[in-house]
Order: sequence, then structure tokens, then C-alpha cells
Amino acid sequence: MQKSFLIILIVTILGAFAIFQFAPSLPAYVGFILGAVIASLVFAFTPAKSADDEEEEYVGPTMTLYVGNLPYKVHEGEVKDLFHEFGPVNSVRLVRDRKTGRRKGFGFVEMSEAGAQKAMSKLNDYNFQERTLKVREAKTQDSDTDRNGDN
Repeated sequence: MQKSFLIILIVTILGAFAIFQFAPSLPAYVGFILGAVIASLVFAFTPAKSADDEEEEYVGPTMTLYVGNLPYKVHEGEVKDLFHEFGPVNSVRLVRDRKTGRRKGFGFVEMSEAGAQKAMSKLNDYNFQERTLKVREAKTQDSDTDRNGDN
């Protein structure tokens, strides 16, 4: 069940109880229906925050960080929360094995440049879920081909 449904259900029951206390001559089902209507109206006119409202993508200078030695069972949200302490995070990409679909233990975090500098200094060699993270500036694919002499 979704949280909003549970909240509406709880508010409905509380509303029905309150209505029944003020008008005990009403049948219980009428109080429940009135409580449901009142709860629906309250939630219909209360502005809801969406994930897009809370987490607007950072616009400005960004940096992509390589994050190594991640726990294999970590999720993107956990990594985003960890790096979000240092600045706005645009994206988290955890690399998976193509054949098995399992995470490989490293990934990339795109975030504000100032936040990335702080995150590199604070999170490199940081103990995260019993693993020591390695955080570096990610190298571009162009620099890899230059080094190999393919270009």
C-alpha cells in the first residue's frame, strides 16, 4: 500500500470517530463516509510535493566522480544520499555486469563541482557499509583512447 492511502485511511477513521462523538445519533457508517469525504477534500486541496519539485537538477559547473570499492548490494539512492551531504547530485550510475546483472562495486556520481571537491576530500578512504571507498575525479573516455594511442 502507498503511504498516502494509509494516511487517508487513518484520517478517515479519526474523522469518523470525531463525527460520531459530536453526533452520536448518526449511524457509524454515515460518520465513516463523512470522514472519508473530509479526508479526501483535505488531501485534494493540499499541495503535494513531487520528487521533481524537491530534486531539481543542478545547473552550473558539474564534475563526475568515480566511486570505487562500493558494496555490491548498495543502491543508487543510498549513494545519492551519501554524496548529497556535500552538494547537489544530478545522477548516480552504478555499473553492472552485462551477463549477470550484478553490480560490479563501482559507479559514477555527477554533482556540482564545489560539492564534488568536498566529497572527494571527505569520502576518499571513507568507511561506507564496511567498505573503504575510493573517490576520484572520473576520467573521460577520450583520455583513455589518447593514452592507448588509438587516436
